[in-house]
Amino acid sequence: MTKSKIFLYLCLSFISGIFLDSLIKIPQLFWLGILISGLILISVWWPRTLYEQKTFARENDPQKVRGKKRNKKAVILGFCLIVLVGGVFRHNYSNIMARPAENNKEIIFKGIVIKEPEIRSDKINLTIKNKEIGKILIAAELYPQYEYGDELEIKGELKIPIIFEDFNYQEYLAKDGIYRVTYYPEIKLTSKNQGNIVYQSILRFKNKLRENIYQTLPSPQNAILGAIFLGDQQKVSGELKEKFNITGTQHIMAISGMNMVIIAEILLFLGLGFGLWRGQAFYFVLIFLFLYIIIVGAPASAIRAGIMSGLLLLAQKIGRLNSAHRAVIFAGVIMLAINPLLLKFDAGFQLSFMAVLGIIFLKPILDKRTETWPNPLGLKDVLTMTFAAQLGVLPLLIFNFGQLSLISPLANLLIVPFLPIIMLSGLVLSLVGLVWLSLAKIIAWPIWLLLTYIIKITDWLSLVPLAAYKFNKVSWLILVGYYLVLAIIVRRITSRGPTPIGGRTS
Repeated sequence: MTKSKIFLYLCLSFISGIFLDSLIKIPQLFWLGILISGLILISVWWPRTLYEQKTFARENDPQKVRGKKRNKKAVILGFCLIVLVGGVFRHNYSNIMARPAENNKEIIFKGIVIKEPEIRSDKINLTIKNKEIGKILIAAELYPQYEYGDELEIKGELKIPIIFEDFNYQEYLAKDGIYRVTYYPEIKLTSKNQGNIVYQSILRFKNKLRENIYQTLPSPQNAILGAIFLGDQQKVSGELKEKFNITGTQHIMAISGMNMVIIAEILLFLGLGFGLWRGQAFYFVLIFLFLYIIIVGAPASAIRAGIMSGLLLLAQKIGRLNSAHRAVIFAGVIMLAINPLLLKFDAGFQLSFMAVLGIIFLKPILDKRTETWPNPLGLKDVLTMTFAAQLGVLPLLIFNFGQLSLISPLANLLIVPFLPIIMLSGLVLSLVGLVWLSLAKIIAWPIWLLLTYIIKITDWLSLVPLAAYKFNKVSWLILVGYYLVLAIIVRRITSRGPTPIGGRTS
């Protein structure tokens, strides 16, 4: 067994530990027993392995070779069990941190707004930070409105987030380091510009781009572009959101990891289709991703998705897509070691992680099955990549949104390939609007056509009978079962012979 494969098993063990502790409440004595079992395996079999390596290093006796392999596997299993328990304890520790002592009393405190305010239809959510208390989520009236960097004096009752019967809101906020909430307190603005100057400038630039989008396009096209380009969903009507849910295309209206991965891949294939070398296309997409993350305000979710996308792009640049899963899984381990609550409560992390793995494992298979198809401008690559990503995230979409869209594969194939064009056009439109608004309104017409196309496709497909099936609650066992079956299928197909890495190589 190679060192890289052993390392992969250790990474998967750590993720499995976090996964199990996230979803199953098992007594700590059980995990202590698993830990002791791992230590026993290592203490018994490792000395034998070292002894046999020195004694039988040059012998080719089949029986002794099998014995050495068996001993080595026992040692590896021991380390995997220890790392598994490490994942359990890491998640358990984060749970303890997420349960602060009761403190439901009215107090007066000051804090600085540290995130871009989230404007909803009936309220505004402010994330503020106080030196003694830490991060606090405030639900406030829509007006007056506040912005990043404002220092506020708050008079209200601090509460611990509620744990609902079917949703742990406490842990959901804890993944962002928020352990207290207060609802509609008295708020007084005491000073402005108390945040990071660079980040504040980025958010103000983003607001100007947002204003240009809403000034140059009519509704609902401006709301859709704002959602696709900037992740702003507050102006998208509830009816339209429901149609996107029915067609399984709701992910395009958010700065989701899956969205960013797909867009990066499509841009890469389009660049190759238009004659760029792989290295040129790689740097073009990388620069676009960097600028896009900055423009949308560099939230942690976008940075994580950018890292996943960058690893996938790098693997394709050097022609090692078939082994890129190790780097992606290791990156996931680092992110989960820092914040284990991401695995259960951050849909963006889940989607980006599984979309990338779906592309790595499934796209080469789909490329092999469609190698005789024409590939004008890399469009076949776009279709196989989109479908591979969809297969990778399908159960997660059902698990997170409680709905299986039977029309989703068709809807995504008709809509997703146009997302990079819309995003690039939206960037040009909003930048031109900073200089010459009249010219931006002229540029807006072709973008309006593309957005209208997306809206019409969504309208039509949402009316198809049995387009979607709703679930009251989806068990995590379905997730595990789906991915196990998918892994077995991929294993059997790939064991028959090599498949191409996917995409063009020049």
